[in-house]
Amino acid sequence: MVLEFETFRLDSERRQVFRGGTEVHLSPKALQLLQVLIETRPKVMSKAEIHERLWPETFVADSNLASIINEVRRALEDDAKTPKYIRTVHGFGYAFCAEPLTPDRAQAQGSPAARLVWDKGEVTLFPGRSVIGREADAAVRVDDRTISRHHAAIVIGGKSATVEDLDSKNGTFVNGQRVSSPVELRDGAVLEFGSVRMVFREFSNLSTTTLSRK
Repeated sequence: MVLEFETFRLDSERRQVFRGGTEVHLSPKALQLLQVLIETRPKVMSKAEIHERLWPETFVADSNLASIINEVRRALEDDAKTPKYIRTVHGFGYAFCAEPLTPDRAQAQGSPAARLVWDKGEVTLFPGRSVIGREADAAVRVDDRTISRHHAAIVIGGKSATVEDLDSKNGTFVNGQRVSSPVELRDGAVLEFGSVRMVFREFSNLSTTTLSRK
């Protein structure tokens, strides 16, 4: 089941959360808590109910729950004083307070189509145009001095995917060849953005392969 809200997508089967095309890392308990709160919204869940769902028949201190709530808020960049996602009901429990995506918006965003695999993890790509760069608005944000603010773009449509350079300073390469115009991507293609190397993996052929920097 895929649960979507704002720019986030929670894939319960893969046990992953994404913001746009970038994975948001959560511990297993934090992921479970987020899923439980979303599924029961707008109901406020008491601390006792949450404890029973996360730690059935096990005694844990209230501080454990508070720690996991804080982890979820940090991952979602939420503020406890002015919450967008997790609302505290003092002396009782917590509630998920964001509106889910409408079916039309969810359908427009589409399902995951591919991934970029690199030494720092994996980034999921969705149909459409995904910009790779240092800027905060990039779909694939890479904090590396050899990466331009808007370095390159991968465009996925139908069964095809292409990559194009966006006049970057250090260039974009596919399998060692510098890109001067849009280049079609095949499963397993090695991409270089500046000094950062990634592998393009089609969704049907995903693996845990990673590359180290040169």
